[in-house]
Amino acid sequence: MKPIILGNGLLGSCLHELTNWRVISRSVNGIDFTQPKSYKKLIDNNNFDTIINCIAYTKTSDNTKKQHWETNYIGTINLVDMCNKLQKKLVHISTEYIYAQSVTPASEDDIPIHYNNWYTYTKILSDAYVEARSNNFLTIRASFKPNPFPWEEAWTDLKGNFDYVDVIAKIIIKLIERNAHGIFNVGTEQKTMFELAQRTRPEVRKSKRKDDVLPKNICMNLEKMYDFLSNQ
Repeated sequence: MKPIILGNGLLGSCLHELTNWRVISRSVNGIDFTQPKSYKKLIDNNNFDTIINCIAYTKTSDNTKKQHWETNYIGTINLVDMCNKLQKKLVHISTEYIYAQSVTPASEDDIPIHYNNWYTYTKILSDAYVEARSNNFLTIRASFKPNPFPWEEAWTDLKGNFDYVDVIAKIIIKLIERNAHGIFNVGTEQKTMFELAQRTRPEVRKSKRKDDVLPKNICMNLEKMYDFLSNQ
């Protein structure tokens, strides 16, 4: 495997630190993810056969359409088509928020139903395009937090399979290195955000959400991930 990482945010930077895989991003290379010509030459290279897309607009509190639509959906469409043309494998980073109104815990075969915001809606659309049009893909549905937990308060009324970014990144690396294909829910045991925060910030204070920007339960079924990794 010869991967390259698109994006140097929280996950992209962590993947790079753990693997030394090359990163291309707006801040380093001046690329514009909504303009495929700005990064095509960088990935059209025999040194890379796997494109890991860590670029997304993730501000769930921003419920305006434009940036979610252009980055999460249109940007993914362009990348899928480019990877097909260049015969590259695409690793598409998605989110468990697409299961917000589905069954709990949702498996990869359950119906994604988005929460009431543009972020989850555009992530569902991008997941669907990857599944329908990509010739070679791995979709990762997960979420992750900075390590150590950086905030003074943590929610007790948000539950999921999220974990610290280094923990999730190590699982993603294993899936990539073992040539996983298709859709995978990725995470660790179910926990509240407060329980996660306590692991690295024991003095963290309990709090509850003040709005409905995020669902309360985003737990997933992780059997496919565990089965694949245990059999490799």
